[in-house]
Amino acid sequence: MKNILVTGGAGFIGSNFIIHLLQNENVKVYNLDKLTYAGNLENLKGVEKHPNYTFIKADICDRSTLEYIFNTHQITDVIHFAAESHVDNSIKNPGAFIDTNIVGSFNLLDVAYKKWMDAPNQVKKEYQNSRFLHVSTDEVYGTLGETGLFEETTPYAPNSPYSASKAASDFIVRSYFHTYGMNVVTTNCSNNYGPNQHDEKLIPTIIRKCLSEENIPIYGDGLNIRDWLYVLDHCKGIEIAFNTGVSGETYNIGGRNERTNLYIVDAICEILDKQQPRKFGSYKDLKSFVTDRPGHDFRYAIDATKIENELGWKADENFETGILKTINWYLNKYNK
Repeated sequence: MKNILVTGGAGFIGSNFIIHLLQNENVKVYNLDKLTYAGNLENLKGVEKHPNYTFIKADICDRSTLEYIFNTHQITDVIHFAAESHVDNSIKNPGAFIDTNIVGSFNLLDVAYKKWMDAPNQVKKEYQNSRFLHVSTDEVYGTLGETGLFEETTPYAPNSPYSASKAASDFIVRSYFHTYGMNVVTTNCSNNYGPNQHDEKLIPTIIRKCLSEENIPIYGDGLNIRDWLYVLDHCKGIEIAFNTGVSGETYNIGGRNERTNLYIVDAICEILDKQQPRKFGSYKDLKSFVTDRPGHDFRYAIDATKIENELGWKADENFETGILKTINWYLNKYNK
């Protein structure tokens, strides 16, 4: 049985992944989370008593605690979500992003290396199949113009402290494969949405502002484009990359659902106008354009051909089906 350490498992994507992973009876999941503002154990209420699930409150910047966890629980694999991830926060407080995303990721990787391997290219017998999967972002590639897609071979060009810190962690993971022969895989995803996302993110913010009859803030002209990926589709992609991906490889996971921020706002307003209409007018009347974010990337879009063709992954949801599921989940949350 695999003893999988999932870092950041109380966060948005991590919690959805753990719930998905625990459908497999042949794994034990150890959820390591610092429980900062982005981590919420309520996200895992449905599995907190599962016999194969254990929660550990800890910080990946604390190396001695990581060593204790690896030794105590005989960790065989790591799926690494834990990261500071909100771009606006990285602009205000970049130091936290350097600490967690770079130093924390290094600690985790190095502790795993020393636990699983005797020396470069010498894997201990009991850890022959151990793997470190690093979850990253498409933001490391920078920004696109009106055409083109991010591919695994696209040069890195991060434009925010957040994306720069993630790019650095990607390179550290890469170095442990090329220098030490460690079994690593990296995934880079497009913008996720779905249940359990933190309230500060775009889609929950739009829904929350609508329901509270507040202005919906839209950066700049609202024409920045993102490729949207339903969180369960992302989780399935990570699982496939973890189980069947080639060591040392990177896989881009994207939804092929490019939408402008303004389209997202209008789509959510139109659905809410039908499902929970205002007393007067449309939710679109709450739109408010605000000063653009510094260094705001114009467009992200991922070419997911590699993971589709080589590993057989494909997104099940398009944006229109996924956003309906997401809105219904948030209506249930906010109307309680």
